[in-house]
Amino acid sequence: MPTTEILETLVAPGIVRRSDRGLCVAGKRITLYLIMDYLKAGWPPRLLRHQLLLSEEEMNQVMSYLDSHRAEFEAEYQQVVQYNEDLERHYREQELELRKKIARSRQPKDAREAVILARLTALRQAGKL
Repeated sequence: MPTTEILETLVAPGIVRRSDRGLCVAGKRITLYLIMDYLKAGWPPRLLRHQLLLSEEEMNQVMSYLDSHRAEFEAEYQQVVQYNEDLERHYREQELELRKKIARSRQPKDAREAVILARLTALRQAGKL
């Protein structure tokens, strides 16, 4: 049976590690990008710590790491944000195309289907279906 090996690198031992998800709190699946999203949204670290179930020490270490690596982290964070925005835009475009395709497939193909569809619509509106 094939095994999936997760590669991770300790960036700041005991504080931050780099995994397949990016920079994370050591020993957790919480990314530093998520923490930065909350901080940029105005969450105070004290409340954020409780929301993410981090100890006071873990939160202090993460905040210290972010402060001491501000420039390099901010650059990486902007890349992650841009990537996620591009990905979201891509999937929204795909969803729109799929919705258009579904709408086209629901159009009656001939007069007989149009009559049947009109009857079904009338029955639904009358509450009989």
